[in-house]
Amino acid sequence: MHPLVAVVGRPNVGKSTLFNKIAGQRLSIVEDTPGVTRDRIFFDTEWNGKKFTLVDTGGIEPRSDDVILAQMRRQAQIAIEKAHVVVMLTDIRTGMTSTDSEVAQMLLRADKKVILCVNKVDRPGDPPPELYEFYNLGLGDPYPVSASHGLGIGDLLDAICKELESVVLPAEEENAIKVAVIGKPNVGKSSLVNYILGENRLLVSDIPGTTRDAVDAVKENEHGRYVFIDTAGIRRKNKIYDNIERYSVVRSYMAVDRADVVLILIDANQGVTEQDTKIAGFAHEKGKAAVIVVNKWDTVEKDGNTVKRYSEKIREDLKYMSYAPILFISAKTGQRVEKLYEMINSVDEQHRRRIPTGLLNDVLADSVMKVQPPSDKGKRLKLKYMTQVSSEPPVFVIFVNDAELFHFSYQRYIENQLRETFGFEGSPIRILARETKKEDKF
Repeated sequence: MHPLVAVVGRPNVGKSTLFNKIAGQRLSIVEDTPGVTRDRIFFDTEWNGKKFTLVDTGGIEPRSDDVILAQMRRQAQIAIEKAHVVVMLTDIRTGMTSTDSEVAQMLLRADKKVILCVNKVDRPGDPPPELYEFYNLGLGDPYPVSASHGLGIGDLLDAICKELESVVLPAEEENAIKVAVIGKPNVGKSSLVNYILGENRLLVSDIPGTTRDAVDAVKENEHGRYVFIDTAGIRRKNKIYDNIERYSVVRSYMAVDRADVVLILIDANQGVTEQDTKIAGFAHEKGKAAVIVVNKWDTVEKDGNTVKRYSEKIREDLKYMSYAPILFISAKTGQRVEKLYEMINSVDEQHRRRIPTGLLNDVLADSVMKVQPPSDKGKRLKLKYMTQVSSEPPVFVIFVNDAELFHFSYQRYIENQLRETFGFEGSPIRILARETKKEDKF
């Protein structure tokens, strides 16, 4: 764990631009539309040997009654509460506003270490006279920067690191399972993460698309240590109408890349939709461990066979993910959410599993004995040797006499034999064929 540095301020002063400049990559969504950044997002960074976690927040509108803006304000307040240092960003072009004053008062009441930063000072040299009015906020010397051009960022980072010198953090275990929560919009991803965390960490609304950034949230309990990554709902490409949502979809896919385990959320009232198959397919292609989570199960009318029928339909619709366990939950009531930890731990362990070569070749020999390999035009496939070359996902190389004879159906048979013997529940398996030369000996 690193110290937390939160970037806060009213909408459209350049918080996300500053965040991205320090991070060195486009992590936060940047648009001229106020209110684009909605959830807190995090990035671990380092300056002059000092490591810290930067937190981007949505713009604070202290007096807005809009539901989304009110929740954004609450997210920023949570970030302030958690942060060790707060960077308050203002805009020299608009000057000091009444909203800036109200945000400054919020920070003074929070009794946090605050660094005042004035953005959009785009010319090098002596600071402009307009800078001095920001002393009226009562937050000390303002640091002039240009987030878009990178001016003054080094001085700001020096100030942050100086404030962090006195921060003492409790020691904690670094190892954690990274879990991405993915699915189409409005299936309850943020509700699930909020229930797990026991706080309104993420925005929850019936409005599809409320979550726009991938958000990291740490959870530690008797089952282990986890980092849950809530993601924006992934829509079909032809339904992505604006740049903001397009960036969010890309970020959701990036979250899958980072994850060890993927929870694929499906709405119990809708079943598996075409978009669900595409989302699950992406996780499968990336070779991620996966659990299929059917949410809103409390709203479904049931009889004695409902779970069986629903499971069979999921297996039919997601044939390529037959290895993934299915769990029926309600993020709203907490029904069976606790079982998620057991499943996450199990599929993560299976995903990392390595099998000794001797055992693999015993299984290969038994498999060939039970079902003869295929032949074509008088030439029969010979499977000579198998070894595991990697894990996460498990990848096996089988040395054969002719790779063209190793048809998909027989590969699937070998995969099923591996699963029957060693498990690998929740994890995809990759099988590669390599032709051997006559002089190859094993």
